[in-house]
Amino acid sequence: MSTRRKLQIRNLIKKALKASRRQKEPSCALIRSGCSRIQKVVVLCISVCMLFMVCRTAVAKAIDQQNEPQKKVAVIIDDLGNNMKGTKEILNLPVKITVAVMPFLPTTKQDAMEAHKRGHDVIVHLPMEPKQGRPEWLGPGAIKANMTDEEVRTKVTEAIKDVPYAIGMNNHMGSKVTSDKRIMSVVLDVCKEHGLFFVDSRTNYWSVVPELAAKKGMPPVRNDIFLDDVHTIAHVQRQLAKVVEWLAEHDTCVTIGHVGGAGLKTSSGLHLSVPKLKEHAQFVGISDLVRDVWGWTGDPATNTTMPSNVQ
Repeated sequence: MSTRRKLQIRNLIKKALKASRRQKEPSCALIRSGCSRIQKVVVLCISVCMLFMVCRTAVAKAIDQQNEPQKKVAVIIDDLGNNMKGTKEILNLPVKITVAVMPFLPTTKQDAMEAHKRGHDVIVHLPMEPKQGRPEWLGPGAIKANMTDEEVRTKVTEAIKDVPYAIGMNNHMGSKVTSDKRIMSVVLDVCKEHGLFFVDSRTNYWSVVPELAAKKGMPPVRNDIFLDDVHTIAHVQRQLAKVVEWLAEHDTCVTIGHVGGAGLKTSSGLHLSVPKLKEHAQFVGISDLVRDVWGWTGDPATNTTMPSNVQ
């Protein structure tokens, strides 16, 4: 209830009490008793009206808050699959996240299955050729710019089959490949055939992924903020503060961090910042986001996303 409205009601009460006092003092005790009862009834009625108005305002406010779309943040953690630092800590986060697991590595299946068991989303973290960087950073099964369409198709299909429970994909490195329409068109086609969407990690400002995805009827989802391009807890927390700033102007935010060199710093920063972030947004898996925002209804093929020993 507004301050102005409260003052109006308070003045009404004062006027009612003054009016009752101005009346002549009755000589009969019975009349005095009657007047006293009338005063009490007047005050009671006004109090009930005030209570009703306060409750009505509170209910209306609660309904407005319920109808207002809640902000959503999807945290993606890259580079799982090789027993990297911070993996355990990331999987123990008290909110839903998305883990991007690299294929064909020692703990690929173990990390994917553990994440799924804990209720997190799993996506394929597909290695792709960058403009710069060491070849050994790519990992096995990488997509390269000199590959034929059929080679790309084979590599992407094999990667999907190697990561249990994958419901989507994003790029590991890939600044060169994500700007190549021919290759990315094949990658997206294979993803769509298997019911997977593709998240553009935005390692290249000139990425063609969102444009191609939209043309193919896929969610044009992309990374908004990198969490750990500097490996300190303070930097991770500053980036998470940027997430809050982003959400002040947008309904959703996709933010990407990593295990490995930054793993323990990223997990620590997230653990410290989760309570504050929960005041501003709901933590969701990337699958929740693409479904709610873009109406994605892809259904990953079970026989390509579950290991044979759990089918």
